[in-house]
Amino acid sequence: ANFHYRLLLIDDEPLNRELLASSLSAAGYEVEVAKDGFAALAQMHGALPDLIISDLKMPNMSGFEFLSIARRRFPQIPTIAVSGEFHAPIEPLGVIADAFLSKPFSLDELEAKIAELLRDSPPRPAVKRDRAPVWVPRNGEYYVITCTECLRSFSIPAEKSVRVLRELRTLACIFCDAQVQFIVEEQPEAAGLPITKANRTT
Repeated sequence: ANFHYRLLLIDDEPLNRELLASSLSAAGYEVEVAKDGFAALAQMHGALPDLIISDLKMPNMSGFEFLSIARRRFPQIPTIAVSGEFHAPIEPLGVIADAFLSKPFSLDELEAKIAELLRDSPPRPAVKRDRAPVWVPRNGEYYVITCTECLRSFSIPAEKSVRVLRELRTLACIFCDAQVQFIVEEQPEAAGLPITKANRTT
C-alpha cells in the first residue's frame, strides 16, 4: 500500500515542470524531473522510472529524439508525449509514445492516462527498433543534427532554398554511419543567425 510509482517528467519550461511535478507528487507519485532529453538519459543511468512524461519541443535533445531512444533502450517503460505545438487527436509525425496529450490538459486527464498505461501497457521485446525523426531548426547557415543511435551531434550546411519544410529526410551519421531521419522546421524569428553550439554527450 506504501508503494509509489516513479515518474520521470521532462520539460524545458521550469514553471511548467515544477508545477506538474508538484501536482503529481501530491497525487502519490515519486517524481523526478529533467530539463531535456540529455539530462533525462543521465538520470536514467541511476534509476529507471516506471513511466516517462516528455514534452516534445525542447532544446539540446527534443522529445521526439528522447522518446525514440527511450523506446529502443528501455522498451518496457510506457511513455506519454505532451505538447502545446500539436493538438490531439492528430498525433505529431514521428512521435514514438504510448499516448499523446495536447497542452493544456487537466491533471485528471493525465492521471487517468498514467493509471491506464501502468495497468495495461504490454511488455515489448528489447529488440524493438522504432525510430523517430530528428526535428531540426532551420535558423541559420547550418543544421545541427543529433544522431539517435550514438547520441553525438554534427553539423551540415543548410540548403539555400528548402523545397518543402517538415519533409522527412535521411542521411548517414558521420560518426557511426547510422541512418538518421530528420525534418527541417523553419524558425523565422531566428532567421539569418548561424547555429554555433552542438549538443555534446559524454
